[in-house]
Amino acid sequence: MIELHDVWRLYRMGGETINALAGIDLKVSEGEFVTIVGPSGSGKSTLLNIIGGLDTPTIGRIEVDGQDLSKASDRDLSLYRNKKVGFIFQTFNLQPTHTALENVSLPLVFAKVPLWRRKRIAREVMETVELSDRLRHKPNQLSGGERQRVAIARALVNDPKILLADEPTGNLDSKTGEQIMGLLTRLNKERGITLLLVTHDLKTADYADRMLRMLDGQVAESVDRRQVL
Repeated sequence: MIELHDVWRLYRMGGETINALAGIDLKVSEGEFVTIVGPSGSGKSTLLNIIGGLDTPTIGRIEVDGQDLSKASDRDLSLYRNKKVGFIFQTFNLQPTHTALENVSLPLVFAKVPLWRRKRIAREVMETVELSDRLRHKPNQLSGGERQRVAIARALVNDPKILLADEPTGNLDSKTGEQIMGLLTRLNKERGITLLLVTHDLKTADYADRMLRMLDGQVAESVDRRQVL
């Protein structure tokens, strides 16, 4: 599903070159759940952004579902992000003036799906995350856990093959975080969605099939938990 070959991401800051990623080689199978851990500045979010088509490698090649993203045009990357990938963020990134249903529908607006179909699909996805009673609530009327469920529903609305989650439990208390991780695990197992999740929390990392530990822009360790348990 996902293959990175000698991927580097270099940034220039003043007269200094920063190696955000330094020669990453990585394969992720379809339907696999992978967590990515490591200290701040280790390259976790950069890796997620490159897999998600939000950023491109300075050097190297990335292929996702047979598509070479390192050679893709801006239009191709936009289509890839809209069709194949769902993004979940720590800060939810919901539109404050929109209802939960409207927030979930936004990717379908960009995909030019007709209004009647947008509403039907968004309602179905809201049922999946158990928020069918919060359709008309705005973000400030929802709890942190409910807002993250809305964000997950928005990520699912285009039926993506891949979910990318950057610290999805970072702003939640431990009990709510466990509920969100239970939901993500269920989506991974029941729908076969490939899930990559960045976290600082080793307890959260334990939910995955495999854990990658990053350090200085490289994968320092890969632990297959299915073989450990």
